[in-house]
Formats: sequence, structure tokens, C-alpha cells
Amino acid sequence: MRFTPWATRLALTLSLSATAFLTACGGGGDGDSNTQIRLLNATRSYAQLDLEVNTKAINSKVAYATAGEYGTVDTNNTATKILESNVGTSVAAITPTLKGGTNYTQIVYGFAGAVRTALLEETETVPEANKAKLLVMNLAPDAGALDVYVTTATDSLDTATALTSNLQGGSGSGYIQINSGTFRVRVTGYNKRGADLRLDIPAITLDSATVNTLILTASDGGVLVNGITMVQKGAVKNFANTQSRVRTVAALTAASTVGSTINGQQMFSTAISPLISDYVTTASGASTLTTQVNGAPVTFTAPTLAAGKDYTLLVWGDAAAPKLSVLDDDNRLPTVNGNVKVRLVNALPTTSTSLNVDFSAIATNVAPGTSSAVNNISSTASSQVDVTVPTNASSIYTNATLAFPANSVFTFFAVPTTSTTGTTTSPVPGMSALPRRER
Repeated sequence: MRFTPWATRLALTLSLSATAFLTACGGGGDGDSNTQIRLLNATRSYAQLDLEVNTKAINSKVAYATAGEYGTVDTNNTATKILESNVGTSVAAITPTLKGGTNYTQIVYGFAGAVRTALLEETETVPEANKAKLLVMNLAPDAGALDVYVTTATDSLDTATALTSNLQGGSGSGYIQINSGTFRVRVTGYNKRGADLRLDIPAITLDSATVNTLILTASDGGVLVNGITMVQKGAVKNFANTQSRVRTVAALTAASTVGSTINGQQMFSTAISPLISDYVTTASGASTLTTQVNGAPVTFTAPTLAAGKDYTLLVWGDAAAPKLSVLDDDNRLPTVNGNVKVRLVNALPTTSTSLNVDFSAIATNVAPGTSSAVNNISSTASSQVDVTVPTNASSIYTNATLAFPANSVFTFFAVPTTSTTGTTTSPVPGMSALPRRER
């Protein structure tokens, strides 16, 4: 077996760069100049993709989490393009080295602006009866390092041993032989089995004497992952994530308290504003939300949660008439390597806010209870950051030495405070900002 990731990014000129590394190796017939290849679409940015090799159409209109039929190509002419089906524009271009008499699956993953490909050579030896082989590929680089557990349906993660651990984005585990059967698969953040569940698949069947691949792909929110299984030279099956991540931001005036649960999971018991909770992972779809302000129940319309997405429940305004804003959180990493994603959330009750970094406008006149668009900036070891409101000459938050590490995600929350004198980072009494590094 050969698994070759080709990291590609689409530039404005539509030129593509590619890097590759080799993991594991296996056999293949070298005497034949022809080989078989198909496309697996693992990117949610494109509803359908085409595969073209040496200007020859191999697959057309391959939908997400499906694969096309194998087509024959000449190993001496392997210039390959992945095309968006409707318009025919190229989203990735590579020239892989292919061996004759072999089967390959060309996997396309990532998002628009950061499309990547991985080539899987399907030559792994089939195991004996009552055994199966499983390769796990982490093709969700936004999610970071992952641990993967394969257990019975009722086994606790507390005592389970990971099938593969610290699996980095863009890498594969190598084939691992286990018993055949039906298993539960859970994916967590590296070394975070109890608190960071990224994917829970109740049942995956690995048939006797088969070679299988579990492909982990990115979600819309960037932290949770989706699953796709593929039998060597065989069928593909989708295991989409059915969960969402949700947090609460308590941002009421007068240091009012907020309590909140989503689908029975507590985010805050009694949080004094301003404060940001951790994310909790919960079922997607219609939700049940409970909220208390200063100990009294408050009824808000519960959000409908899209699978794979992250959300902030912003509780803001005056405690006598609190408001809820449901904000989408884009926690995917920047598409340009080395950049930083920054946005501003305004929880001030009556005034718009703006965000400047190194005296350049990042977000302007963000209305109360809303979020700015995400802006991409260059990473820096020390930046001048100011959050301003139109009614004050001084910034409500200022930091002359804030570091923005490469490939990170930041949110600044403009919030009310009870300060009457101001502080070093909040020269304006009663208003400030909370910087939050999300990733």
C-alpha cells in the first residue's frame, strides 16, 4: 500500500504547488503500462467533482462521500486535474507516479481555497479469515492530532486503548489487523478521551478477510470530523457527524449572572458577566435550551444546530430584558499557511464597535449582538490592537504587544463591565473587550 498526500493550495493565478511524502509500501505489477484509478470526493466545498488524467475524462459528477468507477490510464502520462463539475474549473492539479497493473483511489479533501489530494494505492494483502485490516487517514488537518478508538458498542473510553494515537493531519496510521465484525468507532482530540469527542460512529462493519480504510474529513466548524469508509477496490460509505459544538458567552450589564444548558449539558451554572464557557458537544438538530439570568429562568428560542458546526450563544443586554444571539463560529484554520483569522463580536447593548490591528481596520461598525466577518491577517509576535466605539475618543480595549501566532484563530468580544475607573487594557469605564484564542 502506498498513501501519498499532495498538499495543494489554489493561488490567484490558478497555479498549484504540491508536496508529497511516502508512507508504507506494497506490491504492484510493473510490467503493464496501464493502471486503474478512481476519484473519491471528500471535500464538502464542491457538490460534484470530475477526474481527468492526461485530458481523458475518468470520472464525472462524483458527489461528496462517494467514489467513481475505475478508469484505465497510461502510467507514462499521469497529468491529473480535479475539476468542479458544473463549470469545469480546476480545483487541484498533480502529476502522480503510478505503477502498472494496480488500483488507485485519488482522494480530494479540504475546502475551497485549500484543496488537498491524497493518493491511495490499493495493493494491501488481504488478511486471513475472521480478520480485517484497517487504515485510518486523518484528512482533517483543521482538527489537529486525533486518537481513534475501535471498541464494542458498550465499551467505555475510560478503559479503552486507542487503535491509533496522535494521528496528525495529512497522515495515515498504516494498516492495522484486528478481528472482523461490527464495532463502535470514536475519535477524540489527542490525549483527550474524556472531554473532546470529535466523532462517534455507533457501528462500522469490517467483513472477514477484507482491507478497509477509514477517512476522517473536516467539518464545517473545523474541529469535529466526519467519517468515510472504503473497502479496498470496493464500496464507499458515508458516516457524517451528527453532533455540534456549543458554548455560552455571558455578557450582560451590571455583572449579571447567567446559567445555561443545551440538551441537558451544562455550559454555565452561575457565571458572572463577562465570561466565556468552554464548548460542549451535543446532538445536532432541534435543541432544548435552558437559561437563567440572576437566578430566574428566561425563555429564549432554542437554536436548531447544524451537524459539524460550532456555535456561540451570546446572552447580552440588560438583565431586565436579556437577549440571545446565536452566532456561527468558523474555527477552521486559515486557508493561507501562516495567516491568522480574526473577528469581532459586539456584546455592548447600545453602540457599535470596531477592531483595528496595527492601525488597520479589521472590523468596522459591528452592530450590538452581532459578529463581524472573519478577516485574515499576517501572524505577528507583537501587534497593536484596539477595540473602539464611536462615542469615545479612547479605545475600550488596547494592547500594544498582542501576539498572533501563525495558523491561529482569534475572537474579540466587546463586553460591558462594572469598572468605573478603567484599566490598562480598558481605558473607557464600563466597556472592554475579551480576546479569545480559539485555535
